Amino acid sequence: MANGWRAAGHDVLLGSRHPKERTDLGLPVAGLDETAAHAEVLVNATPGGVSVDLLRSIGAPALAGTLLIDVGVGLSDDFSALTHPNSSLGELIQEAFPLTPVVKTLCTMDSTTMVAPGDLTEPGTVFLSGDDPDAKATTGRLLTDLGWPASSQLDIGGITTARGQEHFAFLFMGIAGGVGSHTFNIKVVTRP
Repeated sequence: MANGWRAAGHDVLLGSRHPKERTDLGLPVAGLDETAAHAEVLVNATPGGVSVDLLRSIGAPALAGTLLIDVGVGLSDDFSALTHPNSSLGELIQEAFPLTPVVKTLCTMDSTTMVAPGDLTEPGTVFLSGDDPDAKATTGRLLTDLGWPASSQLDIGGITTARGQEHFAFLFMGIAGGVGSHTFNIKVVTRP
């Protein structure tokens, strides 16, 4: 995602707990606090089981008012269960940081499809879940910059709908086994 947004002209700064060890990324890297202070938009692409604690280490005041796009899914180490089966990571982040608008997106596909949707044989659908309409509009523009036209973006409602996106992880794994690849997407098709 970072390279895609950088190619689209956005200023990108990656955050790491150990920035001096991440000189291999080809993009600027800073500590988490510095990254949060720098950002107009933050992207949570951390393992879902540690995301809330990691964000808490930055602190709610530092995140307040900053759009947080969440692409994580909390799965057990063996990928057999969700770490939050009656909720979603998106909801848990929004609950922990009520002054931070959270938008869940891009978690129903692999990282290749996230940034190159046009490489698939036909357009797929990317979902947006969140309570803040302005945050979803900004996220939609950023998705467009990654190659997702507005016609492929589907706003499915408030942050509670992130459950559907995250619970898709199990169907994703089944489809990947069936097609022999993780690089695919789903498409919502309606009646004319």
